[in-house]
Amino acid sequence: MRIGIDIMGGDFAPQKTVHGAILAQKELSEGTKIVLFGNKNNILDELKHHNFSENVFDIVDCEQVIDMGEHAVKALKQKSNSSISVGFHYLSIGKIDGFASAGNTGAMLAGGFFSVKAISGVLRPCISTIIPKENGGVGILLDVGANADCKPDVLYQFGVLGSLFAKHVCGISNPKVGLLNLGEEKTKGNMLTQATFPVMEDTTDYNFIGNIESRDLFSDHSDVIVCDGFTGNIVLKEMEAFYTLIKKRGYEDDYFNRFNYENYGGTPILGLNKTVIIGHGISNEIAIKNMITLTKDVVEADLATKIKETIKQ
Repeated sequence: MRIGIDIMGGDFAPQKTVHGAILAQKELSEGTKIVLFGNKNNILDELKHHNFSENVFDIVDCEQVIDMGEHAVKALKQKSNSSISVGFHYLSIGKIDGFASAGNTGAMLAGGFFSVKAISGVLRPCISTIIPKENGGVGILLDVGANADCKPDVLYQFGVLGSLFAKHVCGISNPKVGLLNLGEEKTKGNMLTQATFPVMEDTTDYNFIGNIESRDLFSDHSDVIVCDGFTGNIVLKEMEAFYTLIKKRGYEDDYFNRFNYENYGGTPILGLNKTVIIGHGISNEIAIKNMITLTKDVVEADLATKIKETIKQ
């Protein structure tokens, strides 16, 4: 297995990205190779700083960087030798099995759509976030930002994508799927959720358990929570703000510590033909290490193939 990582992506690149790659390589099996995309001189300087051999990695020299604030599509077209552009090229021709970056999220989404493309039959690829459950498990919330506006058939398919991710990557058997709403009754909600409920209600594609209220996000009521990207992003940012607040106030708790984004590394873009992982822009070396580990887990689960097989049915 060959995992590509954008070394120039993120607020603390290349220092933290190289360090994270080193930490990940120490934990990966011998058959897994990390491929570093970025400025070779910068990469070598950082490896030397950590007294780590360059021969452990494959290094692909990239002269350009897509910055965080750049227009995604324009940057991909104008910077063909950027670490993100070259990484996607390698992924599309099979030179790497998965590609991860904590850099420009828009460029990663656009690169995924235009380079490796959506799986045939997938209406809208989406992104998710892990929700720590009070019982020690995890849940999946999707979409969290890729699709601000959705239609009922798109939300329905998010249930399929989330169920497969929960089952094959997170190890949740027969995951329970809930539709995020302002009440449990099927008649509650806005026009979108009211129209989506009957589409989900009689499905045999996944284990739909009905509407779920936000107060039940952290219970074992459901394993996969479906919503549009606008709502999901608000929930995601509120969880991040809550974690930051309790840390600022000096409160230590094992459960609340699980809200730290570093623990999870990032999110796959669900519905693409290849494995693409997006990390947090402020990722430190621990988050980068876990982003690489997540990439490995998604590749090993062969999630894209399982989505293809399910969508075709």
